[in-house]
Amino acid sequence: MKFTIDVLGIFLKVVIRINKVTFAPLVVSTLFILLTSLLAHCARRVVQKLVQEPTVRLLLEEAIAAAELCGCCFELIIVADNFGVATYGIFLFLLTIWWSMNWGEATACPYTHIEDVIEGKGDIRKAILKTWAELAGGLLVFKYVQMYWALEISETHRDKAFEDCKADLQVPVLYGAVIEGIATCLCRLASKALGDLNPRFSTAIDAFIGTSLVVAGVLTRHTVFVYRYQDNSANADLSVSIFCKVHLGKAFEYSGGYFNPVLATSLKAGCEGHSLLEHAVVYWLGACAGSVLSVYMYKLPIVKKYIRGTTEVNGDSIWADKED
Repeated sequence: MKFTIDVLGIFLKVVIRINKVTFAPLVVSTLFILLTSLLAHCARRVVQKLVQEPTVRLLLEEAIAAAELCGCCFELIIVADNFGVATYGIFLFLLTIWWSMNWGEATACPYTHIEDVIEGKGDIRKAILKTWAELAGGLLVFKYVQMYWALEISETHRDKAFEDCKADLQVPVLYGAVIEGIATCLCRLASKALGDLNPRFSTAIDAFIGTSLVVAGVLTRHTVFVYRYQDNSANADLSVSIFCKVHLGKAFEYSGGYFNPVLATSLKAGCEGHSLLEHAVVYWLGACAGSVLSVYMYKLPIVKKYIRGTTEVNGDSIWADKED
């Protein structure tokens, strides 16, 4: 306890001094994310050292991982709003690598436990307990974030602690659920493929794919792709005209693109713009349905054949079990 208080005290002194001298809100946000990651790392080490019962230890690790994920993502919203998508993408990419290297068996994501049940790797009881642990960690961490934001050390945190939040869902509920489901399915298929292929730098590749799905949607949300085709052949009995207009990146503008029920609940449950039932349908049912779909899609022969095909670039392979 004394160690935690000392760390917090040193952190606040450093933040206040840096902020007064350079007026660098980005440094404040960075230090907060580092502090959150450090506290979570210390909490994990304490749990691993003191808790001997495997199930209880894993539940506590899931709660810690969810708290770390949601705590950092609260601050990432500040980063994205004030310093742009590129800065947000860099932060998210580095954090994803850190989480992959330090969480161990914890995932902070409920649908991974559903996948384990379907594949016979886990049971329903443990899946439910893990989900409750993740929800507890994700919801409780907001008080920690709110306490920090209330200090208003940085201009970017002004009035954030008690600000009314607004939902990201901008479309009908079923549409939003489909969007979250498809995006989650794609993300899970990529993770499964990397797990089987075991390429070099698989952690970085997985982090890059996840980050790209989010950032690409934000960067292209105002981009419109237009395709026109018209056949006016002289010998044709029928004139054919095709017009296609696609709003790129709208999926993320419509639902937020969270790909994680616990993260979505921690950040947006109870916000103005949707009811709790609508939130559950979009971010829980939609995401979990996409995850379950990925399990069965990954077993399809055509998917297996495509993923397990030889991938070489200029004679060099990125796969760990192939010689360059």
